Amino acid sequence: MSLRASRLATFALLGVTASWGVAFVWMKDAINQQPFYDFLAVRFTIAALVMLAIRPKTILKMNRALLWRGGLLGVILGVAYIAQTIGLEQSTAAITGFFTGLYVVLTPLLAFVLLRQRLSLKVLAGVVLATAGLALISLDGLTWDNGILPLLICALLYALHIVGLGAWSKNLDSYALTVVQMVGVAVVCWIGALPDGFTPPPNQNVWGAVVFCALFATAAAFFIQTWAQSIMDASRVAIILTSEVVFAAGFAYAIGQEPVKALTVFGGLVMIGAMLLVEWPSRKAKRELVELGTDPMTH
Repeated sequence: MSLRASRLATFALLGVTASWGVAFVWMKDAINQQPFYDFLAVRFTIAALVMLAIRPKTILKMNRALLWRGGLLGVILGVAYIAQTIGLEQSTAAITGFFTGLYVVLTPLLAFVLLRQRLSLKVLAGVVLATAGLALISLDGLTWDNGILPLLICALLYALHIVGLGAWSKNLDSYALTVVQMVGVAVVCWIGALPDGFTPPPNQNVWGAVVFCALFATAAAFFIQTWAQSIMDASRVAIILTSEVVFAAGFAYAIGQEPVKALTVFGGLVMIGAMLLVEWPSRKAKRELVELGTDPMTH
């Protein structure tokens, strides 16, 4: 992988987390007006249909291996969303943010156990820094409520999804794999939504949130993540994705939804430092790129 491709993937993933940050702030109001399961079911259904409408021939690339792997990844992601919802209902938003973000710790551990990926000191240091920053942002005024178990399950499933996507995305079509994942999540969410009867988005604001989340925070975002993980290891991706918390806090401050706190700002800087630590190319990496004829200064 060239340094240029790595940087492009990093910036693309940061764009993904920015869209998730906007979505988190917008969804906060929307899910007060529409049940969470119904919102997610519509969101992921629209995302899958739009992606198929843009590239209808994608269906021709869906072989048995892609359907099986993409479907399993989609189910894992869908159950993770449900576990997060249960935890959020029983706990606070701060606790939910922290325990969900623990996937940054679990991802390299799972990658080591399942894929035998080496844990470099730089990645481990980045994990520690990202976790510390996440704690500073999320745990101000910590109170221990119920809901810890489903949130830990959510973090584990998010980590498993990242690791699985990293292992399976390299030899499969990224676009088709994303579509199958979206369908898998939609099916899981419809299972959660239908028993109580489906409630459609009640007004224009909620529809706006649904459409934004479907197009940018779902279809585009997960396609970018699927592509990025075909060229980056899972641990690095997990650290970059935790910046969602920073973007969500920043957008919430910008619109006056949350008060600005010095501890949160410091935590965000620590998380940015973690990403810079992991993504900053070492002298050895630069030397290897030059020897391979991929001098970053020539691109």
